Parts: sequence; structure tokens; C-alpha cells
Amino acid sequence: MTDIEEIRRRKLLELQRKAMAEEREQVSEAQKEQIRRQFEIQKRHILRRILTPQARSRLANLRLARPELVEQLELQLIQLASAGQLRSRITDKQLKELLRKISSKRRRIRIKRM
Repeated sequence: MTDIEEIRRRKLLELQRKAMAEEREQVSEAQKEQIRRQFEIQKRHILRRILTPQARSRLANLRLARPELVEQLELQLIQLASAGQLRSRITDKQLKELLRKISSKRRRIRIKRM
């Protein structure tokens, strides 16, 4: 083999390795996306079971303004439901109370002008 042929062969092998690595990465990303979608579907199903329609509506509206708060609350509700600590569906009134409790835990910053 000449030097040029050897260089071409190495380059071809390197390109094939890169292509295979990219292919694996794409499959991995697709699997992650599929897992995320399945988690979201399960989460919606559980929330539909434990919240009244009015409470779900309130969460949907609140998600527009404070998505991180809603995400935190949803996960807490799912944990309570899976632990068997919820005896009945959560009403809008109960959800408002939970939101008040969560909001009061947050530190409020007040600026006083002198």
C-alpha cells in the first residue's frame, strides 16, 4: 500500500466511526425524548385522577405565569397520591390553599426607600 492509500483508508475508518457515534447519539436522544413524553403522559393521567376539573384548570392557567411553581406542585401532588396520602380528589379551594402555603414559604424581598 502506498502512503496515500493508507491515509485514505484511515480517513475512511475515522469517518465511519464518527458516523456510527452520531447515529448512537441520535438514538439516545430519541430514547430520552420518548421517555420524557411517556413521563408527561403518565403525569397528566395521574393529575386527571387526583384533581377536579376546576383545579386542573387553575393549574393550567397558573402554568402560563409560573411554570416552575406548577411543576413543583404537580410533583408534590403525585408523590402524595402515590404514597396514598390523598383520600379524595383535590378541589379548587384545596389547591388554592396549597398554593398559598407554597407561596408563603418563599422568601419575599422588600425594598424600603429611605
